[in-house]
Amino acid sequence: MSQMMDKSTGNPDEDRVSLKSDGKTATNGTQSPGVLQTLRNSIQWAAEKSPLASGGKGSGVTTVDDSGSRPPPSPSLSVGSPVTSPLKNIGGFFSRKDEDKSDAAPQKGKGLLRSKTDPNMAGFGDSLVKRGASIRRSLKFGSKKDKSCRPEALVSVSENPAEERKEHKEEEEEEEACEEMEESYTLQEIPHAPLSVMQINKLIENEVLEEAHLNLLALRQEFQQERERCVEDSPMELAKKEKDLNLLYGELRNKVNAIVRDSNSFPSRNKGLLVPVARIIQEEERRAEEPGGLSGGWMEAWREAVGEGVRAKVASVRLERREQNVSWLAVHLGLLGQTVVEDLESVKRELRWSYPPSFRVFSAYVRSYHRVVGQHMKKLEQQATEQKDLYALLRWIINSYKSERIMGSLSLQPDMADESAGLQLEDGFLTQLKDKFCCGVKEDMRSFLDRLIEVEHEDVWRDSKPPEKEEDFLDCPFHMDIWTWVKGNVQNSGLIDAQLEQEVISCCLQELRTFPKRFEAEFRRHCSALRPKPLWTEYQITYINCFTALQQHMEGYRDSCPDEVDGFRQEASELIIRLNQALEDQFKDDVKPYLRRMMTRKWLTNDEDFEQLHSRTQLLSRHCALMRPPHNQEFASRLHYHVVREYVGQLMKNNYSCKNRKHKKAAGKMRLQCERLSDLFENMKSSHEWLYAVGDDLSDVIAQKNKTDIKNHLQPLVEHYPDFSRRHLVAVLYFRGLLRGREHQLILQRHTELKKKLGGGGDRSQVLFGNMQVTVNTDCLSNLPFSCLSFLLPDN
Repeated sequence: MSQMMDKSTGNPDEDRVSLKSDGKTATNGTQSPGVLQTLRNSIQWAAEKSPLASGGKGSGVTTVDDSGSRPPPSPSLSVGSPVTSPLKNIGGFFSRKDEDKSDAAPQKGKGLLRSKTDPNMAGFGDSLVKRGASIRRSLKFGSKKDKSCRPEALVSVSENPAEERKEHKEEEEEEEACEEMEESYTLQEIPHAPLSVMQINKLIENEVLEEAHLNLLALRQEFQQERERCVEDSPMELAKKEKDLNLLYGELRNKVNAIVRDSNSFPSRNKGLLVPVARIIQEEERRAEEPGGLSGGWMEAWREAVGEGVRAKVASVRLERREQNVSWLAVHLGLLGQTVVEDLESVKRELRWSYPPSFRVFSAYVRSYHRVVGQHMKKLEQQATEQKDLYALLRWIINSYKSERIMGSLSLQPDMADESAGLQLEDGFLTQLKDKFCCGVKEDMRSFLDRLIEVEHEDVWRDSKPPEKEEDFLDCPFHMDIWTWVKGNVQNSGLIDAQLEQEVISCCLQELRTFPKRFEAEFRRHCSALRPKPLWTEYQITYINCFTALQQHMEGYRDSCPDEVDGFRQEASELIIRLNQALEDQFKDDVKPYLRRMMTRKWLTNDEDFEQLHSRTQLLSRHCALMRPPHNQEFASRLHYHVVREYVGQLMKNNYSCKNRKHKKAAGKMRLQCERLSDLFENMKSSHEWLYAVGDDLSDVIAQKNKTDIKNHLQPLVEHYPDFSRRHLVAVLYFRGLLRGREHQLILQRHTELKKKLGGGGDRSQVLFGNMQVTVNTDCLSNLPFSCLSFLLPDN
């Protein structure tokens, strides 16, 4: 056929070819009969296999019917087109630089070459154009590169790293065998006379894009020439041709966009069409400034078509309703990641070889996925209402998408080395999603804490159930429940990123800050009726221990959220103080009537009141042993101080005076009782060791048989208790039975001398007598200086 074209004379009458009904050809002597028929038979056989062949499903090509009628002639059949060389250049009308030299010889040294067209074969040529389109679609012919890069089954992400590396190596070897499409090309000759608008539109519909585009360029040239001539008498004709051009270019762009859009969904079908599509885009970009074409960049339209294909891929991923599957979002995200990887693998292996390097196909698909998947995340966020779904969405966006499971997959390397691996999200979307997640954390935390209070009432308070013990301490397990819940949320958020982890810690502590008061209110409401039973005391100690442990758990988050930790710690400490104070008040109320009867006539002769005081203090000691440090020692120390102060304070109330030598018995009894109380508080680990001496110091003063010896035993009392004042000494001497006289004044004088000698020394933090009320009525003369009254006082 090419020889026939080369030997044509250029005269349509001399070079006309007539087709006989029996299929034989008659020429001007340069072509032997039967050759063209053989070629037609081969093309017809292939066309019959095509889905677009006459009578076939979806056929849109008009072929020779029984009457021998044919479509209108095409004047644009070119050397190398599907008509003249159907098996050589099918799939493209642009000559490759590396084509066989024998095929390129007639065009050597030329730029845009004009092919020789035989008008006698015009009708036959138009039929062959359509049959050639069928052949390309049925045989799926492509460029030379396509033959070495056969479509492969898409490979999912391997769970085995060794297997994935092996697959990655095999893919690299396959890619090395592929031939990259060259950037430059040679445009075939544009026909002198274009086909009609309907014929060009039919070619576009049948995806004979190369032929359609050449005719469009011819039509565009005609328009430009007429426009330059500025034919004044035919403005309507010019406008009509411009409208036809716009319509045809619109159809061509729509077809190109559809092919590009579907190329990643149907790579085998559209693979052969991508080469002419790429060349059309290149040529139109080059002619962008020329009149008659479409406004707007073809490359930009190509990128949009890539994005539409990616959007269709994402939309095709199965998404169940939450009513059908509680893990609907996690399943969808897993399938979405797999789809992204498989599609990019397909682009890397197949599609990118159908484009020149300047298209940067892989990068275009990666960026489209970043954008489209980012938009898809926005839709999923609106559907995600449960906390687990928000968590799955955040983790997939921040971690999974960038990880080796998706964008960091070994199968996509090294092409991803220069690409960003992050999603393209709307401004503020990630912050909004994190805030929504943190609000969910706070809501769940509040519901969880409220439920803990309900459980405590149902399991403990309602049936007055004794609290449990843990390591010999009264304990309630809800502090561990809270810690476990918070720790789980913090650790899970930390798997996403450090910022979210800190925000979750802050949310948990903020919500936990209000918990102590809510818990206390419910506890008081349900358990106040138990007071003053021992069970009520055990509950108080249990919750002191519980909130103490909870404080220690939350202290681990101080480095992340110091203000929130301090806020919760303050609220918990105030609750612990109130619980401790309630215990103290209860104990003080219990022992108050027995302490009031100390240092009386009944006390001197009867031990019943002290035994009650001792038994209740002993019970307090057992309860105190169930309290965790450091509150047990603090609690014991405060009550130690209270009991000693109230016990000694009875000396200052003028309740009894030990006359007739009863002071020695009283001193012995006081010493013994103070020792027994001291033993109890020592077992409770009281930190007020300085109180242990007061019983002995006072007993030594009271026990002296001779009044003159009293002043010699004042020094330990004054040294141990610097706040022991003159009025306190007067009260003690009253209890001793020494109301006045010379010795009384000498004792007071000695006290004054000791106070001056100490010079206000001693530990002023150890105050026992300072605020102790003295109600004893002393003689007004006892306050006068001794020198003024010494001559009046008798010697006894």
